Amino acid sequence: MKLHDVHIICFIVLIVGVILLIWFERKYPYRKGISFFREGFWTDLLAYAIVQSFLLKILIFDYIIAPIQLFIPIKYMISVGSWPIACQLLFFLITHDLYIYWFHRWQHANKILWRTHEAHHSNQKIDWIAGARSHSLEISINQTIEFLPIILLGADPIIIPIKGLIDGLWGMFIHANIRVSLGKLRYIINGPEFHLWHHANHHEVFHANFSTKFSFWDVIFRTLYESPNQPSSWGLYYKFPKNYFAQHWYAFYRWTFKPREKKQEDL
Repeated sequence: MKLHDVHIICFIVLIVGVILLIWFERKYPYRKGISFFREGFWTDLLAYAIVQSFLLKILIFDYIIAPIQLFIPIKYMISVGSWPIACQLLFFLITHDLYIYWFHRWQHANKILWRTHEAHHSNQKIDWIAGARSHSLEISINQTIEFLPIILLGADPIIIPIKGLIDGLWGMFIHANIRVSLGKLRYIINGPEFHLWHHANHHEVFHANFSTKFSFWDVIFRTLYESPNQPSSWGLYYKFPKNYFAQHWYAFYRWTFKPREKKQEDL
């Protein structure tokens, strides 16, 4: 199958996946009363998910990965190109997810790195598109480390769009406002039941539930938190800028905000 065809198929699957997630959110909401066009929706959809993603794709592949390739020729690397496509994909899914777990955990433990991650936790109403809100510096680091090995290790080019599709859909799924249980599988595959707790404004989960795709990282490294109850509030315990540019600048320059007051709808 041609690479162009793979891109088209991935785009179609992405659109279908988004429609299904939105339908499930309306049909089986984890948290009732969240409007589809909730506060910050257009910032997350347009500024983060569309414009930022498009621009960062150009930056990462053309101005970060491409120059690195000039200094690290592929011929000196171990190639995975002869592996079956499924094995290549699984290899990069697992290794990158392990990296994300530890980097994510470090962001919560380090005051400087937290500044590149706090925007991601600033939404008080988590839904399918809320996960797109991530500082461009954080995305640049993570996606460079994600896609650079795929290229340097000589993987089949179709791995990039397929993995990008899985990342995108999985990211939307774990943030989706859907009441769903994966049963015992939840200790292997990550879903909303664990990740929505990670976004809660609760002290007990600030250093818990770091996994993205595979929840077994939290199980192995003893950072899993689960509860039969639902969080009382989500987001940050302090006020955070609502404007896209201010959210980025706030990571480098702090100005005083009063702690936000909990509204009745947060309780």
